[in-house]
Amino acid sequence: MSTSERTGQQSAAPERTTRPGSDGEHMVQQRMGTTERADKFYAEQVLDRLNTRMREFVARQEMFFLATADRHGECDNTFRAGPPGFLHVLDELTLAYPEYRGNGVQASLGNIEENPHVGILMMDFLRDRIGLHVNGRARVVADEEMRRARPGLAVDPVPGRRARVWVEVSVEEAYIHCAKHIPHLQKVPLHGAGRAWGTDDFRRKGGDFFAAAAEAPDRGVFLPPPRADAATWQAEAERVLERAEHRSGESGDPGYTGWFRVRRSRVPRRG
Repeated sequence: MSTSERTGQQSAAPERTTRPGSDGEHMVQQRMGTTERADKFYAEQVLDRLNTRMREFVARQEMFFLATADRHGECDNTFRAGPPGFLHVLDELTLAYPEYRGNGVQASLGNIEENPHVGILMMDFLRDRIGLHVNGRARVVADEEMRRARPGLAVDPVPGRRARVWVEVSVEEAYIHCAKHIPHLQKVPLHGAGRAWGTDDFRRKGGDFFAAAAEAPDRGVFLPPPRADAATWQAEAERVLERAEHRSGESGDPGYTGWFRVRRSRVPRRG
């Protein structure tokens, strides 16, 4: 493409007058005197989609960090790993990853039920020493539903890596994490049987590495409240989400989506 053609395309592009990010970060930028530097980053580095190089980067990652929050804003950060490509690039606006068997707590999926906003951070410690942030909206999808929608999706041959459900993420922001403080790491050869995907073996999962169980008696006996039957629980969960949707509607937020409830149409991405 010639320079004149590129110039013509640039002049035809719409002006971007909305600053990415939160009111809080904009206020802190003003206090810290970094507004101009931040605006340059917004203008040059923050996309509302995954470009070609980003999609290539995602396709070879074996791990990422996932940030979620519940409807009250209480946060959780966790780690996800799998073979290269386990974080699937469905298209430039959509990622999806499988949820494997874990400790049963379901903190991330529970948060997504209440609040669809998620943040994904991928860090390449081994090759390029660079990171990629992806922020967006997530929904939980049953494995059979995902495979009906994506018939070419491969079935992982490792039993411990069979998807229980999938998390589908609609991309809203994608931007670089700079390299200057990322350590350069190196893989070590596998020993023994390798990774124990999906295991319930206490020792292979890490045992009581932080000695938390040894302190359990000091915290008193754990007596969880009685469990409600499934119908009662779902009815109460529906009421909670209806209240959350009402509050978010008043604030202009498109609201929450739950895995167990009737799905609404996909929320359109930001312009």
